[in-house]
Amino acid sequence: MPTDRLLADFEGVWTIARTITPKAGAAAQFDGTARWTGGRDRSDYTETGTLRMDGTAPMQAERRYLWLADLSVFFDDGRFFHKVPAAGGRTQHFCDPDTYTGTYDFADWPVFRVTWDVRGPRKEYRMTSVFTRLEGP
Repeated sequence: MPTDRLLADFEGVWTIARTITPKAGAAAQFDGTARWTGGRDRSDYTETGTLRMDGTAPMQAERRYLWLADLSVFFDDGRFFHKVPAAGGRTQHFCDPDTYTGTYDFADWPVFRVTWDVRGPRKEYRMTSVFTRLEGP
């Protein structure tokens, strides 16, 4: 039986290896770190790293979210993004006109995988991120 994840399970520093595979065009790779910092009720998520795409110079990238104790995730401007399924599984986010369907896989904890399939009139890609714990809280 899968273990339900709690916010405290994510606290600490993780490596991220991410691939972005579009239906058409060049693939991209992001390598960096993710940090969950905070307390029992909320955690600030920050990821930083390098994005590489064929034909372009590497770029520094950063993204921030707020995670709450119930595993709700919010963009850094306060808008709701999605809710992480505590035992793993599917989630969804609609950003008109695009649909983001995510899958969390905790089967190899403390390594976990998040896959987003993105579909819209001008975009279609799969983004897979593998998180590996570097240090605990």
